[in-house]
Amino acid sequence: MPVSSKHYVLGNPMEGPWKEGLEVIIIANGCFWGSEKGMWRLPGGGIYSTAVGYAAGFTPNPTYEEACSGMTGSTEAVQVVYDPSKISVVDVLRWFWESHDPTQGMGQGNDRGTQYRSGLYYFTEEQKILCEKSKDAYESALKAKGKGPITTEIAPASNYPEVFYYGEDYHQQYLAKPGARPYCSAQPLQIALPAFETWAPAELSAFAPKLPDAFWDKHAPSPHCVIRSPNPPIEWP
Repeated sequence: MPVSSKHYVLGNPMEGPWKEGLEVIIIANGCFWGSEKGMWRLPGGGIYSTAVGYAAGFTPNPTYEEACSGMTGSTEAVQVVYDPSKISVVDVLRWFWESHDPTQGMGQGNDRGTQYRSGLYYFTEEQKILCEKSKDAYESALKAKGKGPITTEIAPASNYPEVFYYGEDYHQQYLAKPGARPYCSAQPLQIALPAFETWAPAELSAFAPKLPDAFWDKHAPSPHCVIRSPNPPIEWP
């Protein structure tokens, strides 16, 4: 799938090989337009690149129409390339959990079908543990509010010959482009992920979040927040 060489908002490359020190995680939480914008807007220069595409399916190089048919097994997903020296994967995971309703099974809001299922696809053992532990913590927080259980699929990227296939270029950074339709099906529940110290193993303390509570108090996901927000990354001290 041909895509632009540079990210429309961040200006960095859209495809690897990535610079040494960068890491990748694949997230899926409904319509990929808003999911991608939420990720590229995280502050501090920690998000190096994002791309939308089709993940965790069994058909190579699917098109949008094929993914929407439900016959490829793919989910609309975002490839997040981040610099762990500037942002923690835990910050990425907190935005992921809080920016949608992970209890909706095969859909999100008005979008229904396997291509809209919630998913996390990891590349390292540390990512695996943090994905699973944060899921357990968020599920407990939801249960306390009478919601759940979480239906998010969590799987290693290695389960697939190729976990992520790029989507069409017109979908990339869609919500930042002139004439874009302001649409996002995400259903944020406005329930916070519990504090890192309450659920993360002590041996992974180096992955503590870099974004403080004050950031989340001001910028935590809320309904339609990505539609209403500016396109550049959030400015934060």
